Amino acid sequence: MSRPLDLFDLPTITRYAGEALPLDSARWLTRGSPLELVNFLAHLNPIKYIYTAVQNGDDGKPLLGGIIKNGDETFAHLNYLAPVERLADDGPVTALVEHLAAQAGKWGTFHVVAEVEERADAYRSLRMAGFAVYAWQRLWDLSNLPAGSGASDWKQMRSADLILVQNLSHQIVPALIQPIERPVKKAEGLICYSSGIQAHVQVVAGPRGIYVRPLFHPEAENVGAALTSLINHLPSRNGRPVYLCVRSYQAWLEPVLEDLGATASERQAVMVKHLAQSLKEEQAVKIQPAGVSVQPSRVSRAETKD
Repeated sequence: MSRPLDLFDLPTITRYAGEALPLDSARWLTRGSPLELVNFLAHLNPIKYIYTAVQNGDDGKPLLGGIIKNGDETFAHLNYLAPVERLADDGPVTALVEHLAAQAGKWGTFHVVAEVEERADAYRSLRMAGFAVYAWQRLWDLSNLPAGSGASDWKQMRSADLILVQNLSHQIVPALIQPIERPVKKAEGLICYSSGIQAHVQVVAGPRGIYVRPLFHPEAENVGAALTSLINHLPSRNGRPVYLCVRSYQAWLEPVLEDLGATASERQAVMVKHLAQSLKEEQAVKIQPAGVSVQPSRVSRAETKD
């Protein structure tokens, strides 16, 4: 049976620190392994949605898995599974993943998301646990792009830009994945709406790197120059590596990135497990035939003699 992490499992955490399979690319690229001590301390914060579970395999050796949820999101994200060498054992891995998904349901989430390379052993186990592929993605390393010149057309998003960015998201993100990849709800990220460019990027920064998720309109022009300008004008970069996540519905950006000299990771599957469905309550409605009027009934009080 899967169970929550216990203090007696801390030696296992130390032993598996470098053997985990990342399932949340943004968190790993910006913060590093969650099994490192500096990151694992976040599990002790009672107000955060972070949960780690242990599953003993058939040989008695433990598997670890983690799940995390941002406070304002309607979905949780599988964070990691460890160790990698034992993820080919479908039975224990599937049981562990289902246990983590059940915990996400207790948080009131509707979906669980995981990002995994299609050749990884865990891909099969996730399928067995009810995950389906909703999109594909590659992570592009833009750290060594040549420096741009001149002023940048990228500006900090303002509240007045919110409707424009939401409309852009609705045009680009397929309806199937919109429940998970929702449009921004407040002024976050950078926008570019000049020189033929229509684009918005979300930026996640951490001590290990900067993760960028773009939305470029398909008719945007000068995309290569815009990307170069973006990388060279990211606020407070301080020499950190920069990664751009390109989902399959924006695959046309990949040739542009290749021409710029960026390098790509292996293709990853963006997998989703649904935990709940919104059900419409059926309510009986009385229909009055056309041309028929209904008079309210009158009830007279009956008087009786004693």
